[in-house]
Amino acid sequence: MFRKSALAMALAAAALGTQASAEKKTEFKVAWSIYVGWMPWGYAEESGIMDKWAEKYGIDVEIVQINDYIESINQYTSGQFDGVTATNMDTLSIPSGGGVDTTALIVGDFSNGNDAVILKGEGDLATLKGKPVNLVELSVSHYLLARGLDSVGLSEADLGGVINTSDADMIAAFQTADVQTVVTWNPLVSSILEDPNANKIFDSSQIPGEIIDLMVVNTETLADNPELGKALAGAWYEVMGLMSQDTPEGKAAREWMAEASGTDLAGYDAQLASTEMFFDPAAAVTFTQGAELKTTMTNVAQFLFDKGILGEGAPSPDFVGVEYPDGTVTGDSANTMFRYNVDYMKMAADGQL
Repeated sequence: MFRKSALAMALAAAALGTQASAEKKTEFKVAWSIYVGWMPWGYAEESGIMDKWAEKYGIDVEIVQINDYIESINQYTSGQFDGVTATNMDTLSIPSGGGVDTTALIVGDFSNGNDAVILKGEGDLATLKGKPVNLVELSVSHYLLARGLDSVGLSEADLGGVINTSDADMIAAFQTADVQTVVTWNPLVSSILEDPNANKIFDSSQIPGEIIDLMVVNTETLADNPELGKALAGAWYEVMGLMSQDTPEGKAAREWMAEASGTDLAGYDAQLASTEMFFDPAAAVTFTQGAELKTTMTNVAQFLFDKGILGEGAPSPDFVGVEYPDGTVTGDSANTMFRYNVDYMKMAADGQL
């Protein structure tokens, strides 16, 4: 539930420092935080699967849980970690917008219903005109709302205001008479929808492939240490194969992930059902090579620029260049700081790890 905390610290993160100069090394650290699509990283560490793959490539990889999602990205940006779990939006705004060249090594999933706009009582997106909406400001929830409003010809300016509400307070807020509409993510969505007056009027399944969950790494570090990419991909896809199986071992893996994320197996499986997990690396490669990704990243850049969080002094939505597997770039190619790399996912798909 911490995956999409507020981005108000995005600009501050850019000033935290720069990554240490990349070099050949044998010890690495990557950070992760609690979210349905990132629980496999915790399991890879706990089960010893990560250690096994790291040993295969003669390195040591420590996977560290950070409770505060944005803080984990800040620490990566300042060079304390070699990689971090992050959404596509937060990668663009914080490390890439802050001048840290970052590569999306593994495209793990996209939200396919985990994020939702929930109205109290009858109505639809059009009925939000002139009404306040509660959400975590400058978060992926904010982006989801913007995309939903756009689909019915409205904008945030047509609302009665956006009220910044922390994820910890969202359920309680919805139960008050003053709050009529909230935008949030699972497991909060599931809890709020238990209210008989709750009416889901838009969710991320209506913008499939736009809220993407990644494992990103420092580009220079990866270039100097391809063993890191191979070990991370190997561990990730071993866990993917395990947890996607309807076997005692697969169930046990998901039970660990459920407990570690504060729910039970049924609750975790329900969250997986509204997450488009790329269990098959070939599917992740196909998605990452798709033309739709470029449109998504252009939309995300526009949103971040409009909110003033694309990077300090960003003159336009094209401030940061984003490179795709075919070598094309959206944004400023002279300031390419975000790269989608399918090489390691392809190795996994081809059995070459």
